[in-house]
Amino acid sequence: MIPAIRGMRRTINRRSRKAGLPPGSLVHIGVGSGTSLIRGLRYGPSGAHRIAFEGEHYSTDADVPDPHADEVLWLQVRGVTEPAMIEKVGRKFGLHPLLLEDVMNTEQRPKVEDYGDYLFIVLRALHFDPESGLSHKQVSLVLGPNYVLSFEESDQERNFDGVVSRLLDGRGRLLHEGADYLAYSLVDSVVDHYFAVLESVSDQIETLEEHVLSGRENLLPAIHRLKRELISLRKSVWPLREALVFLDRQHSSLIDEDLSVFFRDIYDHCIHVVDTIESFRDMLSGLLDVHLSSISARLNQVMKLLTLITTIFMPMTLITGIYGMNFDRMPFLHSPYGFSLVIGAMVLISGSMIWWFRKKRWL
Repeated sequence: MIPAIRGMRRTINRRSRKAGLPPGSLVHIGVGSGTSLIRGLRYGPSGAHRIAFEGEHYSTDADVPDPHADEVLWLQVRGVTEPAMIEKVGRKFGLHPLLLEDVMNTEQRPKVEDYGDYLFIVLRALHFDPESGLSHKQVSLVLGPNYVLSFEESDQERNFDGVVSRLLDGRGRLLHEGADYLAYSLVDSVVDHYFAVLESVSDQIETLEEHVLSGRENLLPAIHRLKRELISLRKSVWPLREALVFLDRQHSSLIDEDLSVFFRDIYDHCIHVVDTIESFRDMLSGLLDVHLSSISARLNQVMKLLTLITTIFMPMTLITGIYGMNFDRMPFLHSPYGFSLVIGAMVLISGSMIWWFRKKRWL
């Protein structure tokens, strides 16, 4: 089922609330509200364990844990709406104020920034729902010598549950690698989900194609809605290529050179996603042309039929108009068979015209 358009969403969130504030001011810019939830996890070759905060794993008032030299610390912050929590994490790890500002401004384009002691990575987590359409949330990562900080836009996000399960179950090589491999795994987890989004979009395009070829009407809103989603999808994925090239070729001291092949693999996935998006855009443009052509063809068919009907009735209208004039001396006017003769002449003329139209294949 092709969903109806649900109104135009805001393309760019308002930034007026930051007008006049100094650089580095922590103001949340984005959609949604809620609490900032923090969760910690440490791991090493011996295994992984969660960091217990006061009472529960999630807490807005918990102290931020310190990194240890013999273990990797992964600190997850879900929800970036509370400046106090973001500032607390920033003070603990010595993060630049402009970095924290970018974390709370959830309209950043994918990028990588090298701050020397740590790397700042921004990417978009994408989800596609057939009813509500495409949703994209910002994911920010900070890679340090023995820690990774992940900031997810919403406190309801579950982008990294698979990575958490692999760590706690001891599966794969995560436990035996450093923070750089964890950062790679988090980026890979987000990019891999792009293919699930593409599959959903492909299903929508196939459904649209079936409806267009079957002659279904009122498909323009659905086609334009999906084209808008593809534009948004491309804007979220296209800049990620530059960020991945930076991670592959700049060889930061925080990333082992052996990981270049892994980031190159993500880059290949990203190129594949971009190429697929371009193919989908071409397919939608073709579907739009076919749909408009079918609408035009149906309109022409209707106009042709109405023109033929009008042409058939024109002689009959002419005859009735002539005999409607107020003259006493007219052929067959006083004849007892006059009415029948005139009606017969009308039927004969109309029948001859229908026969001629059929012979010419106009009808």
